[in-house]
Amino acid sequence: MKATSDIALILKAASFAAHKHRDQRRKDAEATPYINHPLALASLLADVAGITDAEVLAAALLHDTIEDTLTTADELRATFGERITSIVLEVTDDKSLPKAERKKLQEVHAAHASREAKLVKLADKTCNLRDLAATPPPDWDLARRREYFDWAQRVVTGLRGTHAGLEALFERAADGRP
Repeated sequence: MKATSDIALILKAASFAAHKHRDQRRKDAEATPYINHPLALASLLADVAGITDAEVLAAALLHDTIEDTLTTADELRATFGERITSIVLEVTDDKSLPKAERKKLQEVHAAHASREAKLVKLADKTCNLRDLAATPPPDWDLARRREYFDWAQRVVTGLRGTHAGLEALFERAADGRP
């Protein structure tokens, strides 16, 4: 039964991500458990945007595992297959590059990503803006938060035309509205 296997895949991805991010916290004042972020992406995609593709939802849950943990692409591929790994790799920054270069590459690559990766990236930027507006890191002043919002807008420019509903949610978040 496909529905059962889809649910199993999503739960497997959630469990994998929770394990990989188990010692990580967000930068907010409450030091929220990091896993809340990928769960928020998957929830936004499924509940709000109506995305039912289990592999896209799994990729949303796994989107930061290669970038922010010791997970390798080979490990992800062996555990979740080529399609999910490919989506995750499309949204993964190369941490060996300087931060400014990584941010610029996100702007450049956004328009050329697959539709699946664009969905994950749109959800990621939307959730990040929502979190930044609601519970900013204590050491981020208004100028730094505004800089992040402006940069996120530039990235999302390359994602336009992917999903009108998600784009509208991003715009609400960019305007500081829930």
